[in-house]
Amino acid sequence: QLAGRWFLVGMASRCSYLAEHSHQLEATAVTVTVLDGQSLAVSTFRKLDGMCWEIRQRYLPAQAHGRFLLKGRGYGSKVDVVVGETDHSTYAILYYQKGRSISVKLYGRTSRVSDAIADKFEQRVRAVGLSEDVTYYFPSYGFCDSADEFHILDGEL
Repeated sequence: QLAGRWFLVGMASRCSYLAEHSHQLEATAVTVTVLDGQSLAVSTFRKLDGMCWEIRQRYLPAQAHGRFLLKGRGYGSKVDVVVGETDHSTYAILYYQKGRSISVKLYGRTSRVSDAIADKFEQRVRAVGLSEDVTYYFPSYGFCDSADEFHILDGEL
């Protein structure tokens, strides 16, 4: 049900890189494909220095429904991914936990979501102890649809 195209609408994270570069946020689109009925192939399309890149990741199914594991490179770099809330047709709120840090991402089937969904996202953000000053909204224009073969990265962002 998560398969298809999504747009990254908002993100809350204490990531220092995000804070320092928030003025440079680029429109980000994601394509999700279900593999072997369980794991998800996730392609993220975004611009870096004006070039379209595709970042390919695989979310492996974890113990419970709606939970996934994203393995990074090296020891201790795994990320637990939890689908917090979704209606599959308009929005999805996902939690990403790495060690003790947590991020919350809001995806939409379109690049803009209703105020009610944005409010729901902000409530979820506050519930995990994050605040408005670490919540970022992404541009809703200028998306990449593809990347050429030289601009594909496998692994985590």
